[in-house]
Amino acid sequence: MTPRLAIADICVGFGGVRAVEHLSITVAPGEIRGLIGPNGAGKTTVINAITGVVPAQSGAILLDGRAISGLPAHVISRMGVGRTFQHVEAFGELTVLENVLVGAGRAAAPRLLSYALSLPSARASEASLRKEALAALGAFDLLHVQNERASGLPFGLLKRMDLARSMVASPKLLLMDEPTSGMSESEADSAIAAARHLAERHGTTLLVVEHNMRVMMSLAQRISVVQFGSLIAEGTPAEIQSDRTVIEAYLGEEVIDAAH
Repeated sequence: MTPRLAIADICVGFGGVRAVEHLSITVAPGEIRGLIGPNGAGKTTVINAITGVVPAQSGAILLDGRAISGLPAHVISRMGVGRTFQHVEAFGELTVLENVLVGAGRAAAPRLLSYALSLPSARASEASLRKEALAALGAFDLLHVQNERASGLPFGLLKRMDLARSMVASPKLLLMDEPTSGMSESEADSAIAAARHLAERHGTTLLVVEHNMRVMMSLAQRISVVQFGSLIAEGTPAEIQSDRTVIEAYLGEEVIDAAH
């Protein structure tokens, strides 16, 4: 089976400093993969390299067997790669529903073109997009704030809106950077359950960077661990929790206890 994502021996540097060093990770279609490591380990840099925000100096990144290294970010996005951000990039003057409709629209350019040209299918397309957006809002328990401006929302709700906006586009691959930061434990549990459900429903592959180990251990099917930009371990959550190298480098005994 062709991997959904293949990172093959990539190196990424900034001003002579290597942020990612000969990293290789393979993620299967439909898999939920965790990516963890200490602060500064290169996790967000990996996401930025996949999405075309920063270039890889060497190696290759493939989506469904097709090289995407060096392609512009907007081209990679159109190929089915989505992402969420540590710090939400919201359209503050738009409502929550309108922000999520932006996400739905990214996956529906032909339908939006029909709307712009006032073709007969336009009204049905608009209704379909709205239905998809409302379903995503419902999944993340946001229907009660759908008409509120994004600028007035607390950070936890903005993070859930960002998840809904990203998931509604049904990307092939969704890169989630700290998806539960700023959420309470109950909010995090609900958001992750919704993300898992929608990913399974749409066949979306998830690559998740997350510092909340309780969330990560319950969400990911496999976890890749990086330190100083290099892969130091990979395995199931149970294997990672018992890996002495990972415990010493990152998790620590107290974090392992908290994850249970």
